[in-house]
Amino acid sequence: MKTAFGAEYHLAGRVDRIRKYELPVRVFVDGGSKQRKAQLAGVIADIGARIAHLDIAMAERVEDANVVVKLVRDRDLNRTIATYYGSERAREIRASLDPQCLSGFRKNEKYEIEHSDVILTMDNGDFVFFDCAYEELLQSLGPINDTNSVPWTMFNDKVSMGFFDVYDQYLLNLLYDPRIKPGMTTEEVKAVLPEALIDARAWVRKVNALPQ
Repeated sequence: MKTAFGAEYHLAGRVDRIRKYELPVRVFVDGGSKQRKAQLAGVIADIGARIAHLDIAMAERVEDANVVVKLVRDRDLNRTIATYYGSERAREIRASLDPQCLSGFRKNEKYEIEHSDVILTMDNGDFVFFDCAYEELLQSLGPINDTNSVPWTMFNDKVSMGFFDVYDQYLLNLLYDPRIKPGMTTEEVKAVLPEALIDARAWVRKVNALPQ
């Protein structure tokens, strides 16, 4: 509820509904070295393997992608954010979030995500790169709201992981459960969560080889 509803930085539209992709997700990486692109391909493959009902893969062409990841040097981050959001919004984002990386998405009137943009810095070391890559790619799929009240999720600005941990696998598997639809309210989601949670627990246990 705390990550799938709301928005850490609210630009436009209502944020009191479920937002998610209903179509296959295809990710194009713009810029960066061969090494960083290969590492991102590994991150995307890992995400795909751990979310049961999500079809996600790399795209060879930007025209075939609905998620575009822009890799930039740290010194170019603020300028890149300004090209995406405009100089005034960029100043607000820096003042509010002071980001090392950033993601956002565009949704339609049904709250289906249609396109996501992710900006990652590639020269702040491997840990920061992987931490940002996992968090921003996952947030670009729908759970866009950060919360400091949940200590087990990477969607907490005080938490750095650099990998897709079990708790966040629960969150994403719940979000992408077929019973949870774009546009649902909190009450509608609560009605289907008990059954969805049973399946999410079973899947996460299976893919992580957790004990019964």
